[in-house]
Amino acid sequence: MKELVYSFGYAFQGILTAIKKERNMRIHIVCMIYMYFFLFAFDFFEITRTELAILFIACGLVIGAELINTAIEAAVDSQGEEYTKLGKIAKDCAAGAVLVFTIFAVLCGIAIMYQPKAFSLLFTYFVENPIAIVLFVLSVVVFSIFIFFGFGRKKK
Repeated sequence: MKELVYSFGYAFQGILTAIKKERNMRIHIVCMIYMYFFLFAFDFFEITRTELAILFIACGLVIGAELINTAIEAAVDSQGEEYTKLGKIAKDCAAGAVLVFTIFAVLCGIAIMYQPKAFSLLFTYFVENPIAIVLFVLSVVVFSIFIFFGFGRKKK
């Protein structure tokens, strides 16, 4: 049982490492936070449980692909600083896989969340609530800092 608990700890450690190390992982996470916030905090969007499940799966695939990409990059880099053609292929293909998953996740999101009436209601809400605009802008600033600088101490 102890080994099982440790295995979950290692998995969470891997996720945190990817968040700390990979700017693209932070971008994916911030985009997901905003999407889920607007879906759950406001009832402007009408989505079914199936559509919500599709969004969960699409986001999970993107995050999973980013974790695999990070693992492949680390494995290739662990072999040394020297450039190798095979190392480049491995890294480029892993990055390409993340891109493909991300493009299709965005397409799923557009297909499900393209609801002009909902966006109109959301816009009206922000126009009528200036404090909400200020809070939104502040969140964009905070998340931008998070995306570009991460968190925690970086080793030199």
